[in-house]
Amino acid sequence: MPATGELIRLMNYIDDIAATLRRINASLPTMTDEERTRLADYIRKSDPSLESVLKTLDKGAK
Repeated sequence: MPATGELIRLMNYIDDIAATLRRINASLPTMTDEERTRLADYIRKSDPSLESVLKTLDKGAK
């Protein structure tokens, strides 16, 4: 099945997210424990979260 333009655009967003996460991972060794904790809390509180989007995708598949 060929991919639509919208699907390709969304997949490019995922590539951007992955690149951002690689940058975050690369920065972690230079952060203090407090900074890492604050960043983890910030990521957990983001809305929508990766988990919520995946749940929505999975619901649509059923």
